[in-house]
Amino acid sequence: MPDVDAVQDTRGRVRLPAIARSPFWELTRRVLLAVAILGFTVALVYFDRPGYRDNADPHHTVDLVDAIYYSTVTLSTTGYGDIAPVAQHTRLINAFVLTPLRIAFLVLLIGTTLEVLATQGREVFRIARWRRSMDDHVIVIGYGTKGRSAVDTLVNNGIKKEQIVVVDPSTTALGEAHADGLAVVTGDATRREVLRRAGVAQAKQVIITTDRDDSTVLATLNVRQLNPDTYVVAAVRESDNVQLVRQSGADSVVTSSDAVGRLLGLSSLSPTLGSVMEDLLTYGEGLEVAERDLLVQEVGKQPQALPDQVIAVVRDGVVHRYFDPAVTQLVRGDRLVVVRPAEELPWAPRPGTHGETLPGEED
Repeated sequence: MPDVDAVQDTRGRVRLPAIARSPFWELTRRVLLAVAILGFTVALVYFDRPGYRDNADPHHTVDLVDAIYYSTVTLSTTGYGDIAPVAQHTRLINAFVLTPLRIAFLVLLIGTTLEVLATQGREVFRIARWRRSMDDHVIVIGYGTKGRSAVDTLVNNGIKKEQIVVVDPSTTALGEAHADGLAVVTGDATRREVLRRAGVAQAKQVIITTDRDDSTVLATLNVRQLNPDTYVVAAVRESDNVQLVRQSGADSVVTSSDAVGRLLGLSSLSPTLGSVMEDLLTYGEGLEVAERDLLVQEVGKQPQALPDQVIAVVRDGVVHRYFDPAVTQLVRGDRLVVVRPAEELPWAPRPGTHGETLPGEED
């Protein structure tokens, strides 16, 4: 359960989307509006001062100070009666102009106080409820180009935005993530407190896409210490740092510079091959690389005999190439890495997977 101080701490602060304006901005705007109402009332009383009578003044005249005094006590409904409207038109102005202004002034100040308190209370409640619902979620550290692409891929494959938390110290990333409907923990992921507020202890997966490899190593170490069981995917710029990040606890490491370099080299050697590789990496068009369950009717067959283009078989957590002799025949529990049309969701459940009785196994 978060406390108020933790919520208001700018380091590691949890910020949920769909907040239009800051409560402090609203408070300032309304105070300025209240001052404007007061100023207008003072001007109105001052220019109509012949219609007023100051009972405390020997000459019964009203000057600028009296106008300010009368406006403040009138708008605050104090009303000492020492200054009173005596002219007929002045009484009408008080009835039809100053009275609505008095009501607006009070509603503005009281309403602002209540709204600020209610807004802060709602925010604390929303964050508390959000924390209680954060279980088996995905944390994306860094919301740059790689982080946004990772989130798009997750969302396009069935992960709800409510189950994704972005961790980034940048205010620009904060705005972009909120515009995309994502919850954000503002802060540096190399700090354990920031990761705790993101709920890393309950996270199912953590994707690390920082701009610096040293930050990636430190973030990976902190994530692994706070949650030894979560699946960590990290991106590094230099291939020399892959082993270091793996030793820090990452389950999978992607070298962004090498991947881009290989794609550039393939495109240079063979534009056709380069376009096919780009197609495989682009979501929603042409071909997709996907992992799926083995269908019951596919048990005992060779990977090459299936309608899908099988490129790898996952058996007991080990990835085998489709031509590996160990996977000449597919068995129950295998998972297939295939190339399939983009129209079919890569991880969509299919009927007939596991639990059925094969022919010849009936009692």
